[in-house]
Amino acid sequence: METDSVRPSGAGTSQRSPVIEARKLDLTFQTNDGAVQALRDVNLTINKGDFVSFIGPSGCGKTTFLRVVAALEHPTGGQITVNGMSPDEARRKRAYGYVFQAAGLYPWRTIAKNIKLPLEIMGYSRAQQDEQVARVLKLVDLEGFGAKYPWQLSGGMQQRASIARALAFDAEILLMDEPFGALDEIVRDHLNEQLLALWDRTGKTIGFVTHSIPEAVYLSTKIVVMSPRPGRITDVIESTLPRERPLDIRDTPEFLAIAHRVREGLRAGHAYDD
Repeated sequence: METDSVRPSGAGTSQRSPVIEARKLDLTFQTNDGAVQALRDVNLTINKGDFVSFIGPSGCGKTTFLRVVAALEHPTGGQITVNGMSPDEARRKRAYGYVFQAAGLYPWRTIAKNIKLPLEIMGYSRAQQDEQVARVLKLVDLEGFGAKYPWQLSGGMQQRASIARALAFDAEILLMDEPFGALDEIVRDHLNEQLLALWDRTGKTIGFVTHSIPEAVYLSTKIVVMSPRPGRITDVIESTLPRERPLDIRDTPEFLAIAHRVREGLRAGHAYDD
């Protein structure tokens, strides 16, 4: 299912070109117990500068779709393009950064050296590495923590360092697989605010997996609601919330109306008969 693009209040109208396009996308895994269809007939367009959240029950294909975009999984039917290229080509051109559920920082490397790792692999000079690390540490409000080790930082700070690592080579697309799911609500709220501010400053296109309805509504310009396996899109909701969103916007009638539609979409997905 797909809806026409509706400009969120406060969002710019320029450069709204498609970045990720999926058409009739299918993915079936072959297992010892037989075939498992993870995605079925997924049609979706993500435009430049969108913040798109994917929400649905466990096993509905949210993460699988992100992994297809990142060329970590390959579809068995349909088409998908990233910046007009195949996901494999986009990966070679470093079109995206990927943030996993766990921060995945190497404990024997400082925060700065963890962030430098992809830059080292890509052959950046030492001066370029230092410049990029300083830039992204500032972006995620971790200035002064580059010499610390992961174990010296809180869980929330570690996730911010993980985001900085994904941003280090300045990819246009940021893919985030439930990065705040293991954090307590207070820290999660704070990181949601920081992520929105980072998105506003950088203009990145963000794909974000979550199980939280309030998080999806608060962060997104577009919310993709998915059904249980095989993963299908039951609704695509274009947000009408303003671009600037204080946390207390979650108490407004407009926010609650969008959250209600997400909840109804999730219920409809569970009632979907094969």
